[in-house]
Amino acid sequence: MTKKKDIEVLRVTHLRGPNIWTYRPVIEAWLDIGELENFPSNLLPGLYERLTAILPGLIVHRCGVGEHGGFLERLRDGTYAGHILEHVVLELQNLAGMKTGFGKTRQIGEDTGLYKMAFRTRQEEVGRAALAAGRDLLMAMIEDKPYDLAATIANLTDMVESLCLGPSTGNIVDAAGVRKIPHIRLTDGNLVQLGHGAAQRRIWTAETEHTSAIAEGIASDKDLTKTLISSCGVPVPEGELVRSAEEAWEAAQDIGLPVVLKPYDGNHGRGVSLNLSTEADIAAAYALAAEEGDSSSVIVERFIVGDEHRLLVVGRRVVAAAAGESLWVTGDGKSSVLELCNTQINTDPRRGETEEFPLGLVKPNESGEIVLELQRQGLTHDSVPADGVKVLIQPNGNVAVDVTDKVHPQVAAAAALAARVVGLDIAGIDLVTSDISRPLDETGGAIIEVNASPGLLAHLKPAVGEPRNVGEAIVEHLFGEATGRMPIVGVSGKHGTTMTSRLIAWLLQISGKKTGLTCADGLFVNGRELPLDGLSEWETGERLLLNKNVEAGVFESSARMILAEGLAYDKCAVGVVTDVSDFEDVSDFHIESLDKLYNVLRTQVDVVLPSGVAVLNAADSQVVEMADLCDGEVIFYGVDEHLDAIAAHRKDGKRVVFQRANGIVLANGDAEVANLPLSPLVPPEAVLAAIAAGWALGLTPELIGAGLRTFEAAPKKSHH
Repeated sequence: MTKKKDIEVLRVTHLRGPNIWTYRPVIEAWLDIGELENFPSNLLPGLYERLTAILPGLIVHRCGVGEHGGFLERLRDGTYAGHILEHVVLELQNLAGMKTGFGKTRQIGEDTGLYKMAFRTRQEEVGRAALAAGRDLLMAMIEDKPYDLAATIANLTDMVESLCLGPSTGNIVDAAGVRKIPHIRLTDGNLVQLGHGAAQRRIWTAETEHTSAIAEGIASDKDLTKTLISSCGVPVPEGELVRSAEEAWEAAQDIGLPVVLKPYDGNHGRGVSLNLSTEADIAAAYALAAEEGDSSSVIVERFIVGDEHRLLVVGRRVVAAAAGESLWVTGDGKSSVLELCNTQINTDPRRGETEEFPLGLVKPNESGEIVLELQRQGLTHDSVPADGVKVLIQPNGNVAVDVTDKVHPQVAAAAALAARVVGLDIAGIDLVTSDISRPLDETGGAIIEVNASPGLLAHLKPAVGEPRNVGEAIVEHLFGEATGRMPIVGVSGKHGTTMTSRLIAWLLQISGKKTGLTCADGLFVNGRELPLDGLSEWETGERLLLNKNVEAGVFESSARMILAEGLAYDKCAVGVVTDVSDFEDVSDFHIESLDKLYNVLRTQVDVVLPSGVAVLNAADSQVVEMADLCDGEVIFYGVDEHLDAIAAHRKDGKRVVFQRANGIVLANGDAEVANLPLSPLVPPEAVLAAIAAGWALGLTPELIGAGLRTFEAAPKKSHH
């Protein structure tokens, strides 16, 4: 078969907000499939077999048929290269661990070989890399050439792990998503804003904006933590702070053997040695703890018999608990301890190097605690235990067995109290007890540590038992019943949108809300102009969402912005569409008819919340059609009260705003609620749209009237 011209990617755009394709961020690629326009998949011999062999997961793609296997049916019957590429790219992202399902491909014009393809991605760089790899893979399958899929997936997986949110943060963000609370990632790491403007909260993995630096400082000082929680009646093991191996041995004899040694300021269990009874063991454990900590101070503590447990406290209650299990290997007479760890422990699929894995790899040649543990048994990592001999590798390692439902109420109360005394809103409480279902005073158990910024993975992916959705508890703690949303008004169309946006912002401002406005005149907060710093329209809009002072936002979004970047927000309380006219300035996006422009501007109505309102111009027949797309209520406005849409809407008992003589009437069905004077400074359509939006936001006719009287039509320009 002669070589077909390659699929050429002409342009790639990351649409970061709601767009003509979907509500979520997508990558849009413009493709030229060249010669392949004459060769749908059913005319490319062997393509079906090769593609399904290398990507068997394509079978679950539903495609236009809407059912399992739908895409393969299309592939067998004949579909074009752009559409095939869309599914290949989605599948590559799925194989790399970034689950996505949405994609669409549409031809641009007739018989041109040009297509627009959009696919959902959760991270732009990963999406772009998947697009490039997908194109190469598809060309290799068309031309029957080998392709190294394993290398591609390894590369994409590395990108997902380094660029996407970690699993703990991802769980919290997903839980916010279930409650329809929007999120914005603030850094390349795990710092995330949940909610918008003044309604926002911030998280950084398992820390929140309520987590105080003082509490974190106390938690990292083990001795101070013990003093504070013990003074409130929470049982802690008695212990002493020492600064030399000799002092450690003396303290151990005072406290009573066996003892535990740990760094004064350590965390994550590093440098901790348990169940020590000899002077030599204590000296070795002292050296390890002093090396792991930031200071030479080491804590010697009574050893408590039992298993280690990690209780997660969120707010004022325990939301998850996991128990540790000791790690053993069994000798075979041939393998070293290191080899036995690799074959008997590290092969567990839950163990790995990255934070994706709930359990770490066990390295008896590198971990100081394990080296000491083996020494006490007269072994090293090179020793070869006899056949059948069990060797203890780590007592109580790996807190990985879910025991949430077994925790005794008194134990939970002690853990919650310990977190509160330290001052942490989210804390990992380490306690040792022989039976978590009995009170601590019965088992002699005690709380041994309070940790800030606790890992969540042991609860999200326990080795044994039921996973706990701790993200849900954290979102509940941060927001209670709140939605994290502020009132957002979106204004789209061509004529009068800037004036409409400014007037709506003024009405919100005089209602007492600190109001952000982004429009063609610039970026404003409460009427004060802010510098644009060369940002794009989308980035300028995002600034308002990030601003903790802003209590309401008004966003003017042109058709061009929707096509080039997407809307800056995910949903709005009010969506205003003024007109569907003039596609000249978006013809370079292949928008060459009013019907295509309608599909762009309808985005503004698609994002209205179910509790929200679409404000639509009754004089534009295509804007009127958008009413059916709205999940919320609709208010029509128009200069003429006899417009069909206004008359029909009133007949249905719904809200309208129209001009009559020199006044503006707000009507609810037959009832005329208010009559306001017309402003001579502002075009009537802009006034009507703004009044309808203000009414939609719950502003009173009196307040709206005051706003019209005090509005200044010419914007004040600030001098930078």
